[in-house]
Amino acid sequence: MNNSQDWVRHFESNLKEQRIDWTQATQITNEEKKQIIRSLQAWQLGETSEGKNLRRAAEKYAKQQDDWAYLDAIDLFIKEEQKHGENLGLYLDRIGAKRLKKDLGDTLFRKVRYFATNIEIWTATVIIVESFAQIYYKAIADATNCPLLQEICVDILKDEAHHIRFQYERLHQITKPRTMLWKRITFAAYHLMFYIIMIAIWFGHRKALKAGGLDFKKYSSKARRKFRFVRHKIENVNTQKRELDCLEIEQSH
Repeated sequence: MNNSQDWVRHFESNLKEQRIDWTQATQITNEEKKQIIRSLQAWQLGETSEGKNLRRAAEKYAKQQDDWAYLDAIDLFIKEEQKHGENLGLYLDRIGAKRLKKDLGDTLFRKVRYFATNIEIWTATVIIVESFAQIYYKAIADATNCPLLQEICVDILKDEAHHIRFQYERLHQITKPRTMLWKRITFAAYHLMFYIIMIAIWFGHRKALKAGGLDFKKYSSKARRKFRFVRHKIENVNTQKRELDCLEIEQSH
């Protein structure tokens, strides 16, 4: 994809797809619940953001660039994230688990996001979090034998592959005009943000990640590989290879 209108068309089409069979029964075991449900409750809360601060930053950027289709794309992106939260919430409802209204990790992350008014900071943060989301949902899918939960995870993974593409294309446009020195400083800041988020997610969700077969060594290895992939794409994005890129992201698990 090479412009915001392409992304508007993608999100409009993707939001119409139904990839989850809600007629099937839940088959999660009590042991699986002990390992992953508390984590899933916290992650579900994080997926339910209204996106007001992101939209405010996107509106400011769209005005500067005279690219109002980008704001439309952001609105649809937020809807897709909210769809993830609602699907996870419906699953929690089905198994009798409460939807959380407050979580320490989510509260801290929301406070940090409140002060982010620059679209680059937002985009960099989102692309890093969504890279970890791919690791997380793959681990959740591996930690359960419940087909419904696995379908929910696969649906999110497919969406996140496109979300990552959406974000790194925009970071490419933002950083491309910069000098080599300024780019090095920029990526050093991204790298620091990456490690902070990596540690925060591990301490908040390590029990569920371990249930999905990830100790810290495997988890951090996957994360670093994803960061290298995303950095390479930010610097060398090819707008003509969307499907291949998304496939590479999914296979990088």
